[in-house]
Amino acid sequence: MADSTVKYFLPESEAPTHWYNIQADLPKPLPPVLHPGTHQPVGPDDLAPLFPPDLIMQEVSQERWIEIPDEVQQVYKAWRPSPLYRARALEKALGTPAKIFYKYEGVSPTGSHKPNTAVPQVYYNKKAGTKKITTETGAGQWGSSLAYAGAQFGVDIEVFQVKISFETKPYRGIFMNTFGAQCYPSPSDRTEVGKAILAKDPECTGSLGIAISEAVESCVKSDVPTKYCLGSVLNHVLMHQTVIGLEAIKQLEMAGETPDVLVGCTGGGSNFAGMCLPFLGQKFRGESKKPFRTVAVEPAACPSLTKGKYAYDFGDTGKMTPLMKTHTLGHPFMPPPDHAGGLRYHGMAPIVSHLKQIGELEAVAYKQTECFEAGILFAKSEGILPAPEANHAVKGAIEEALRCKQSGSSEVILFNLCGHGNFDMAAYDKFNAGKMQDNDFKQEDMAMALAGESVNRT
Repeated sequence: MADSTVKYFLPESEAPTHWYNIQADLPKPLPPVLHPGTHQPVGPDDLAPLFPPDLIMQEVSQERWIEIPDEVQQVYKAWRPSPLYRARALEKALGTPAKIFYKYEGVSPTGSHKPNTAVPQVYYNKKAGTKKITTETGAGQWGSSLAYAGAQFGVDIEVFQVKISFETKPYRGIFMNTFGAQCYPSPSDRTEVGKAILAKDPECTGSLGIAISEAVESCVKSDVPTKYCLGSVLNHVLMHQTVIGLEAIKQLEMAGETPDVLVGCTGGGSNFAGMCLPFLGQKFRGESKKPFRTVAVEPAACPSLTKGKYAYDFGDTGKMTPLMKTHTLGHPFMPPPDHAGGLRYHGMAPIVSHLKQIGELEAVAYKQTECFEAGILFAKSEGILPAPEANHAVKGAIEEALRCKQSGSSEVILFNLCGHGNFDMAAYDKFNAGKMQDNDFKQEDMAMALAGESVNRT
């Protein structure tokens, strides 16, 4: 009888006990992070105002494996290991000989992959005596996850949410408030950075770069022991997410398969890295069973990997962060108000940028309407409505499956479905009503942003 398995579960006893750090296996080391004042490599003391000691050490560590604390593993058990699905219904709908698998992170308490790093970040802050954490969020998945983690360890959370997402996704703010966090639209009048931006453009819809600046300013000016947490981009954040790929490796072994293509959506790079880095680590160590391709999918309206310049840049609009070598559209770049709020970021994670620069991954960009079309086909086939961000990964996987259909090849495609879209009904309603429009990326906007000037196109 033919195998018809759809879900592959790992028992809790086989959940990862260590995070994987790809810095130990990179064929070429990462460019250093630079101090914005001296342009010299930053040291632990430079990062101390923002991060607790354990996270600073993880950020710079070259060790291959970092142990996951027991307290974190215990919280992880609420949703980890997450399931691996064989998308048999989608395969049938596409008429493809490809075998499509997806790792589903929407089973977490907040509906996305973000708690994988929110929980350890809050844990290490609690351990260091932090009373309050500030952060930014785009679509609200990260803010929701940090609010959840704050409730687990008794730490106050303050969130600056990109204004366009704050207004179009109100239930995410309610979710954060319910878990005890405070959530404000960004730019706001609570910080000097926010006030300056609003004075220049009162109708500014915001960006992750602005929200980061506000969160950092709020952190350093706080009158209680406060630190800052970032939901993507940084090395330790990507490392925490590797539980996704580590589980997927075991689950594909259960299915008797190894991937030919890995696909993930990219904004800052954390969910993409979380799935792909463990597989790339196997490749770099000579342990892969066969060659495979790695495909990063980003929004055409904010295409840092496919259109950005590989250069040192700030991680925020207000120029408060260190300088990172990244594919960037320029720190003042104001992304159009696409519904994939979690992908509206001007720069890519240094690790992901580095991998592209050394030829270890491909990057493609798609418009939001074609990604929503793909997400709805997936929902009708598989029964899960993806988040707008995850729709990009779905679109990328479908394109790979259609390529296999054309060539007649039965390749194994693995993608990360990083979250559900149950909080995104307004976006789906707009698409269903035919009112969603694609926002064009303008090369001149990037040129101005790289020159240090900001343009807001709404």
